[in-house]
Amino acid sequence: MIYSQLTFITAMNDKIVIIPTYNEKENIEAIIRKVLSLDGNFNILVIEDNSPDGTAQIVKRLMEEFPQRLFIKERKGKLGLGTAYIEGFKWSLEHGYEYIFEMDADFSHNPDDLPRLHHACSTGADVAIGSRYISGINVINWPMSRVLMSYYASAYVRMVTRMKVRDTTAGFVCYRRKVLETINLDNVKFKGYAFQIEMKFTAWKFGFKVLEVPIVFTDRKEGKSKMNGSIFGEAVWGVIRMKWRSFFTNYKR
Repeated sequence: MIYSQLTFITAMNDKIVIIPTYNEKENIEAIIRKVLSLDGNFNILVIEDNSPDGTAQIVKRLMEEFPQRLFIKERKGKLGLGTAYIEGFKWSLEHGYEYIFEMDADFSHNPDDLPRLHHACSTGADVAIGSRYISGINVINWPMSRVLMSYYASAYVRMVTRMKVRDTTAGFVCYRRKVLETINLDNVKFKGYAFQIEMKFTAWKFGFKVLEVPIVFTDRKEGKSKMNGSIFGEAVWGVIRMKWRSFFTNYKR
């Protein structure tokens, strides 16, 4: 693999947080400043889907303040959460990062939990999941209907896949680079939130150690949620197809 000059600049910083954005002007500056203020020298890659509200312009202004720690990859439009993370994963691998994180822009994931996920991966785990359900149900500001939908969706995934992960749809995750190098990212099928299930399932099938770290998930206070019922519909039928495909897939490392 040929590394660019930027690879050597970022070699000292082995942690990158990927944050997909679409219309997050209310949150993006605050989340960037918070993550970059943490001990541990986290960097950020924003995957920006051509937000009409000016999210990209805010990020670019902050890049002047945080050179070589904040990066942006702009796309032509809303292309799906899964494809955003795949692009972020590939960029992060090319630029030499060892610990690669997924996180939302809206503070539903507490940035203060990033060091805990990093600690889990630096002390033995290959995948560390910020889990809402490993120690009860730790969700704030969700209506009960949404809590039950999410909780039982994870239970359904466990039933179909036999995976022991309690929070299969979690979007707050740390991967060791060897996990993302092993998974054929071009073969990941799901584009929406079911992408989260597929990534965990594939890592588990390859025999990587998956650890859940308890977190408290707080629904966004600013901006508009992108969640809808069709997202869970994709997961319900997609999980069955994913399980079926796994019977014909070689998971040897």
